[in-house]
Amino acid sequence: MCGIAGFQGRLREGLLEAMSECIAHRGPDGHGAVILEGGPHETVSALAHRRLSIIDLSAAGAQPMHLSCNHCGARGPNDLTLIFNGEIYNYRELRRELILRGHRFQSETDSEVLLHLYSDFGHGMLNRLNGIFALAIYDGREAGRPDGVARHDLFVARDQMGVKPLYYARLDDAVLFASELKALLRSSEVSRELDPIALQQYVTFLWAPGEGTPLRSVRKLEPGHAMVLRAGAMAHKWAYWDMPYGNRISSATPQQIYDELRSRVEEAVSRQLVADVPVGAFLSGGLDSSAVVAMMQRAHPGSPTKCYCIGFADDADGDNASDVPYARRVAAHLGADLTVLTAESSIIDRLDEMLFLLDEPQADPAPLNALMIAERARADGVTVLMSGAGGDDLFSGYRRHAALHYERTWSWLPRVLRAPLARTARAMSSGSSAIALGNPLVRRLAKTMSFADLPDDERLVSYFWWNTSELRDTLFGPVLREAAQTESASATMLRSLARIPHERDPLNRMLYLEGKHFLADHNLNYTDKAGMAAGVEVRVPLLDLELVEFASRIPPNLKQDGRLGKAVFKRAMEPLLPHDVIYRAKSGFGAPLRRWLRVELRDRVEDTLSAHSLRNRGLFEPVAVRRLIDLDRAGRIDGSYTIFALMCIEVWCRLFIDHGQPTRSACVSRP
Repeated sequence: MCGIAGFQGRLREGLLEAMSECIAHRGPDGHGAVILEGGPHETVSALAHRRLSIIDLSAAGAQPMHLSCNHCGARGPNDLTLIFNGEIYNYRELRRELILRGHRFQSETDSEVLLHLYSDFGHGMLNRLNGIFALAIYDGREAGRPDGVARHDLFVARDQMGVKPLYYARLDDAVLFASELKALLRSSEVSRELDPIALQQYVTFLWAPGEGTPLRSVRKLEPGHAMVLRAGAMAHKWAYWDMPYGNRISSATPQQIYDELRSRVEEAVSRQLVADVPVGAFLSGGLDSSAVVAMMQRAHPGSPTKCYCIGFADDADGDNASDVPYARRVAAHLGADLTVLTAESSIIDRLDEMLFLLDEPQADPAPLNALMIAERARADGVTVLMSGAGGDDLFSGYRRHAALHYERTWSWLPRVLRAPLARTARAMSSGSSAIALGNPLVRRLAKTMSFADLPDDERLVSYFWWNTSELRDTLFGPVLREAAQTESASATMLRSLARIPHERDPLNRMLYLEGKHFLADHNLNYTDKAGMAAGVEVRVPLLDLELVEFASRIPPNLKQDGRLGKAVFKRAMEPLLPHDVIYRAKSGFGAPLRRWLRVELRDRVEDTLSAHSLRNRGLFEPVAVRRLIDLDRAGRIDGSYTIFALMCIEVWCRLFIDHGQPTRSACVSRP
């Protein structure tokens, strides 16, 4: 919906305007800012908002928003003020309840609902929300504040699933926060010192789990978390929600579960269609996006949904079947209006721009696809796109889930016997074996067995790795090697698993990591940033809270049924979609990266990862990186995504460290 930025602490002249301007692309329809004085030690609360109009397009929806409501004890901005990015899908029900409690509204917005709800429930309001949001509420009232709230507190929160991003940085006398990391760097006081633990995570996973970012000074407010800023410092930070694994498993029959799942998906999509602007959808022809479009058509049967699919002029290395024929098949079956975009290899020329928009060196070309679709949708007048993101993470749709299922074929072996298998597989993956990994099946088998000798939770986390620790150890320079000895790349995810001790099923424990980290820290981050870069909001109805909570209670054997992944969702959707669409082979939202690195990006690889560049940066060992590139080009190993991760880190450092305050135009104009 928008972008937010602000700080609490000593007034910094011009900083709020600079932060707001940095995220102007998130809100092309309006902007506003306010500096609220008051509090000890000359503290101010500075709030800025960039508006993308979705609900109530009138001026009544402008932010920062304040109340004049006797029931709330508020008479203007110095009493209660809100900035908010996102959508609250149950706001109409909440609004009706609040009116019955005596509140009076001046607009039809979900934003105003948040202020009234806060007035009655304080921080507990978060437990009433079903939506996507990052918000900040200033409370300067002399009386009538909720329990635990001091005058001039600034309450900041992020939605349960992490659909909307929020970064923050703590200074000596202030806390800064914004929808995007780059806005925080408008302050020269925010240190540019790299975080070596996060950097090793970007190499290991291609993204950083938890609160980490490339900079020590900047953290992510994690999904389902909130914080209170008081007198220019963080007074309190807490988790108000977590992925609901470890609870009671449903005892309903499989058919009852299929029927209820289909009904809940329909309810979720219908709930998220609320908008006063045109709504379209991604349509890859895969199960998840097809299910969302099917439900959109059911909600508005006489109005063809505007859908978008992307295909590449060249095949994606044989790993992914083309989405286009399936997308056409679904569109024809449902009566949707499909636009097919064709991406040329030149799209990779936007790599610098992609990393600028993402704020983080995520080594995945998929954001380029999302950006291209969002730009076309915006040009067509479509301001909201519905996405099928989350289906694989809730219902077990990734290859690693199938690999976990097949652990039973070898898990009975004592660990002492697994160790030789694991060593052999790791040698293959690191290029120390005579066996090449050119065949995708051999590559996946080697990856599965590489960590067979690890303890259970460590092995679960290792399924998210893109390389072995042996390979990483050769690549890391002294600083990263020292960081790896201090804390492993897996430590954040292992700590997360410790939060669900009552959930012992391995698949559910892995799905917990999917939702809490892979989804939030990778997929949702790039989906939001790519969409908002084009002035388009992306919604994810499969992550509706009620649907998420229902999915967590589905028996694991209905999700991964032998070789059949996402079985429960496939069977639930059989009445609505063609059989060949439901049961098509898994295809990622990717690009021909392996070929790009060897052909179109070959010169860029040589420049970015040259010995000179690597020595100057000091993060990675030039000789080991050269060996990795040569082994990959020779087909001895599959090092493509690791090479791309090293490239993304170096390009990110050039943009955000060397240039200090990068701009999008500078990225676009780079040769």
